[in-house]
Amino acid sequence: MVREKEDLKLVRNIGFIAHIDAGKTTTTERILFYTGKTYKIGEVHEGTAITDWMAQERERGITITSAATYCQWGNYHINIIDTPGHIDFTVEVERSLKVLDGAVVIFCGVGGVEPQSETVWHQAEKYQVPRIAFVNKLDRTGADFFAAIEEMKDKLKIVAAAVQVPIYEEEEFVGVIDLVRKKAIYYVDELGTKLEYKDIPRDYQETASKYRDLLIEKLSELDDLFMHKVIEGEPISEEEIICAIRKHTISNKFFPVLGGAALKNKGIQQLLDAVCDYLPSPADLDVIEGINPKDKSPQEIKISQKSAFCALCFKVFTDPFVGKLFYARIYSGKISTSSYVYNITTGEKERISKILRMHANKQEIVKEACAGDIVCFVGFKSTSTGDTLCDKKNLIVLEEIKFPEPVVSVAIEPKTKADQDKLFMALKKLEDEDPSFKVVYNRETGQNIISGMGQLHLMIMVDRLLRDFNVVAKIGKPQVAYKETITKKVEAVGKFVQQTGGRGQYGHVVFVMEPQHRGTGIVFDSKIKGGVIPKEFISSVKEGVKEGSESGCLGGYPVVDVKVTLTDGSYHDVDSSEISFKIAAQIGFKEGLRKAGAVILEPIMDLEVITVDEYLSQVIADLNSRRARISSISDKKNLRIVRADIPLAEAFNYADVLRNLTQGRSSYTIEPSSYEKVPDEVLNKILGIG
Repeated sequence: MVREKEDLKLVRNIGFIAHIDAGKTTTTERILFYTGKTYKIGEVHEGTAITDWMAQERERGITITSAATYCQWGNYHINIIDTPGHIDFTVEVERSLKVLDGAVVIFCGVGGVEPQSETVWHQAEKYQVPRIAFVNKLDRTGADFFAAIEEMKDKLKIVAAAVQVPIYEEEEFVGVIDLVRKKAIYYVDELGTKLEYKDIPRDYQETASKYRDLLIEKLSELDDLFMHKVIEGEPISEEEIICAIRKHTISNKFFPVLGGAALKNKGIQQLLDAVCDYLPSPADLDVIEGINPKDKSPQEIKISQKSAFCALCFKVFTDPFVGKLFYARIYSGKISTSSYVYNITTGEKERISKILRMHANKQEIVKEACAGDIVCFVGFKSTSTGDTLCDKKNLIVLEEIKFPEPVVSVAIEPKTKADQDKLFMALKKLEDEDPSFKVVYNRETGQNIISGMGQLHLMIMVDRLLRDFNVVAKIGKPQVAYKETITKKVEAVGKFVQQTGGRGQYGHVVFVMEPQHRGTGIVFDSKIKGGVIPKEFISSVKEGVKEGSESGCLGGYPVVDVKVTLTDGSYHDVDSSEISFKIAAQIGFKEGLRKAGAVILEPIMDLEVITVDEYLSQVIADLNSRRARISSISDKKNLRIVRADIPLAEAFNYADVLRNLTQGRSSYTIEPSSYEKVPDEVLNKILGIG
């Protein structure tokens, strides 16, 4: 825990992000071991990894929820978040990156830049998180450290250079050459605790010189001081190289690349050194930017323990013993147990009953926390993911976290009557925890519909219902999360008039509805002037539009990407009310949908299939039968890589089909890409016509 006397410059808040199975959790386990946080190395394949603590993670050998932990390396205090690699749990990566100062992106030495590697890289780019790259699994047959770097440059369009070179003896990975310090480091024992520092072996002197020159060349392109020294032929010290790498890594202009083999306990200590040398501390960020809630103007708070308190709640998790845990990144100020914070998002004052420092699922109670810390608060009543916590005297709203929309839905119902209420409560808790998990009650069918990022995501949620909440539930077949939109601009009128003998109801609105770009959602704008509709009813009209968009006119799917402009209407002095204008807006919205050429949109997935050459034609034929659009076919060593866009509806059973089609010699990755109009022949099937 960072105390007043300690220096924020010695704090690192980092995360591990990567494609599935690149070795994030294995690397985290080694870091915890070498820093003395654990006395025994946990293994993913044995189900003993500290950060994969959920039963579902240990059974499947994958990370499902991001786990927070911490360790000490020399004088440095390092907070670590280990994130999932599977695309179904991308929300965990998204919210972790929002609060991290730096990230280690792990690449497979054999696979190089894989599809999910690109996804997480671009997620980090969105939040401008400085990164270092770690090429893992250099002990594997077919691993190629330099090819991985070239792939990074080519696919990610970045300036990257090696700061290490792997050493092989008789094809066995035995150590690395530190290009900055010009030393060879050998791993002597199996645990990787004994290191030998030697001169660079003769066989590697030319390679080391080549890549050291390349490193300095890349830095000189970014740094005038370096350029001057290179031109003048002046010597460049270790400290100058480290400072230059750090400076340009923090500014996201340069990405240093290291290598190792986490499972074989090689390269981890050097990775820890690089985290401390090259990634930023909270102090390097200097200020946290937000918005003044009163006038919406930009506002900054200096990142310091002496500034006003400001934190972001980035995750909520339900602990069976403690209750709700609110994970928060503290950007400025100090807070202690039993004190109060102000939730600017909800306008509520919250009391902190406990502050916990987390080590995966283990908890350590602390009395206070301050700038630079990542902790859990206990005792909040109305805080959720993405809320800003601050001092009531210094209000600031931090940028919200944007989460992807769910793409797969299933109906769920309790197995017995007794489970009805328990199911409702459990689903609500899971929805609070995971912003990409949605629960909707379908009035027409009387079913609860749960939606998520994929079949595995929903499978895990149903498993948690049983294990964590003791609810037995039955689920239906997976359904695609279709959406509806419009194709042309129209004017629509909504009128609600009702006379009941006493006071009646009167609401009258006129809309212009027009299509928007994909991903826009529903946009409402009011052009009412001169009190044609009183101001107090405009918010009710907006609410009516929002509720009307929950169910379209074709298949009852949510409506998206429509701009609704309120242009005219009328009201009655006595009979008009908020409810009458809300209902009028719903009527007008539905009329507009019917006139505006409504269509159904389906989720399209980005698919990459890696197969051996002999099965390429079968893979392509099968994809063509699934309405897939093949965008590229490329070679990688002795494999063929097929990239395609495929409708989610056609990809539900793809894992089994691909396994059978290629005798288990192919693999694939899939992730959400976009929404597109459903073809007419498929539309008829969806609507049950013909």
